[in-house]
Amino acid sequence: MSAADDLDDSAAPLLEHLTELRSRLIKSLLAFIVGMIICFTVWNPIFDFLTRPLCTALDAEGQDCGLIFIALEEGFFVAIQISLLGGLCLSFPFIGYQMWRFVAPGLYKAEKGAFLPFLVASPFMFFLGAAFAYYVITPLAFNFFLGFQQGGTLTDGPESATQAAGLLFQGSAKAYLNLTIKFIVAFGLCFQLPVLLTLMGKAGLVSAAGLRNTRKYAMVGILILAAIATPPDVVSQMILFSVVYGLYEVSIQLVARIERIRLAKLRADGVVSEDEDEYGNPLNPVDEDDKP
Repeated sequence: MSAADDLDDSAAPLLEHLTELRSRLIKSLLAFIVGMIICFTVWNPIFDFLTRPLCTALDAEGQDCGLIFIALEEGFFVAIQISLLGGLCLSFPFIGYQMWRFVAPGLYKAEKGAFLPFLVASPFMFFLGAAFAYYVITPLAFNFFLGFQQGGTLTDGPESATQAAGLLFQGSAKAYLNLTIKFIVAFGLCFQLPVLLTLMGKAGLVSAAGLRNTRKYAMVGILILAAIATPPDVVSQMILFSVVYGLYEVSIQLVARIERIRLAKLRADGVVSEDEDEYGNPLNPVDEDDKP
């Protein structure tokens, strides 16, 4: 067989994979467009839902809930932005399924069983983080921001009456939507931490011992993240720190469980002895508690 024939044989599977990838991407794009169109037809109720935390905070201040358009076309782009976000949320399960169908044929049965739970857990944890941002963080943030308002006052000066300028919220619909979506997406991504670290532990990229040894660095990083992602309000920052650090501790336990299962299998197969870790190294006395 000539070199040209070998090249043709190797190119054929590649072309088949590219064709299948194109088909999966087209189906995913169509699902996203359908989801976007559905959300565009009901963008008003979605907008009302997203503005509910602000309306609750304004009602506590005794103010009417209302947002304005700074630019003439702003209302249209607000509807488009809501449609894009809603379309992505609606089509995400189908898109994830298409990507799974594309990579699944190249995985062994054990690899499929290991990867599938992460595919399910990832959107669940994202929506859990988004719900936490919507129901817990945004009310705290909006109450904090609205606390900087002040009413106009008239005071007696030494020679003439002077008036202090009032500060009242009159927000742009687009700016408010950008801020709310930023909160929702940021917390949704933060809640991916257990999924990411557990998947890395499954692949052997991180270990439970390594995660325990980097606790202090993780605490500093989470504190910085809390300061950036939330307003300068100690209560909301401590809530975010507590939740994300709790997820970090949960990740350590999940990675440790994966290591125990993997070590038990290696010992059952006779690859390592009872006094060795999964890499064949002798166990330290501190590691005895990790033995299955």
